[in-house]
Amino acid sequence: MFGIILGLMVLMALAYLGWSIIWVAPIAAGVVALTGGLDLLDAYTDTYMGGFVDFAKAWFPVFMLGAIFGKLMENTGMARSVAVALTKVIGTKRAILGVLVSAAVLTYGGVSLFVVVFAVYPLALTLFREANISRRLIPATVALGAFTFTMTAVPGTPQIQNLIPMDYFHTDPMAAPIMGIIGTIVMAGGGYFYLRWREKKLTDKGETFTEPKEKNKTEEEGSMPNFLLSLLPLLSVLITLNILEWDIVVALLSGIVLIMVLNVHKIKGFVKAINGGAVGSVTAIINTSAAVGFGTVVKVVPGFDKLTEMLMGIKGNPLISEAVAVNILAGATGSASGGMGIALEALGSKYYDIAMNSGISPEAFHRIASLSSGGLDALPHNGAVLTLLTITGLSHKDSYKDIFVVAVLIPVISVAIAILFASMGIF
Repeated sequence: MFGIILGLMVLMALAYLGWSIIWVAPIAAGVVALTGGLDLLDAYTDTYMGGFVDFAKAWFPVFMLGAIFGKLMENTGMARSVAVALTKVIGTKRAILGVLVSAAVLTYGGVSLFVVVFAVYPLALTLFREANISRRLIPATVALGAFTFTMTAVPGTPQIQNLIPMDYFHTDPMAAPIMGIIGTIVMAGGGYFYLRWREKKLTDKGETFTEPKEKNKTEEEGSMPNFLLSLLPLLSVLITLNILEWDIVVALLSGIVLIMVLNVHKIKGFVKAINGGAVGSVTAIINTSAAVGFGTVVKVVPGFDKLTEMLMGIKGNPLISEAVAVNILAGATGSASGGMGIALEALGSKYYDIAMNSGISPEAFHRIASLSSGGLDALPHNGAVLTLLTITGLSHKDSYKDIFVVAVLIPVISVAIAILFASMGIF
């Protein structure tokens, strides 16, 4: 078990230093294998790569189509159209709410987190300038809308963090809707009121909007499709996935086809957008598969039985041990999907057996896994956090404290509250 802990420490330390999990995960898995008495070569070529390939085989179509969908939404101007229209309705006086809602709608519609950052940042800059709010709150506002409740809590969200648990618990994207709605209220409401409180504190101290040193290229204006037409692909994904109950692959394809039909006059740019999305998805799926491969090695070493016994021995509701496992691993990898992948690959079958024998719905385990993946994942070494700070031109010192509150602290609180409701039989 010491070897497993050592491997996790290696994984966390190297990820925090900015080293890619693609090659860090095999190194960490090697530490686990050596200390666990496994043959190093066999552990890599058979066990590690077996878990890696199995995950990639199951999920690559979703990663690829999701990335293509998001890239087409971005390149056709549809993502920006939705965000602009929503912020106009909400108004500049509610700049934080406008940015929050815009990011949330795009994420819930299936657009990837990274695309949302690029689409929403220019609008956030404009709104915060007009409202005279400190720029240091922009990253936390975008993170709240894109990295939290729409990623893990809102029932039916097509984000991968809500889809991965389905295979382990035999559920659907709408699993445990009451718990999901409760988590949404806690995260969205708590985060929004915190940011408004911070806005007032900063304004009272005389800290208001300052122009960025360098004008980011994402501020450029461009032609945008009609707002209502731009909503249709997002609605198509949600309706086909949750109401018609089509497979996520078919749901994403319906959105992609609709984007192309509605923007047929921009056909020359389709190949570039599709290529960009496809290439981007490769890195995403390999990152997550690498993390899952690490979990596969952990699962076969002798110390895993002791680790399992320790986690399962956490007193009280078994959802607590699941939440602890997913949160720790998401924090170690700096990835919500990667940490969840490791935890469920190693422990998913055991939690499903518990669900079948304890009277706790598998849907509750699904929702807690999803909610927990969106807690400690947003530590400073998280890729989405790093991208967000880079695009906004701000540093960890400027903005991470606020990101931590809305994307780590409040989501962890929401998990505890969701478990409380599940313990009362409210799923």
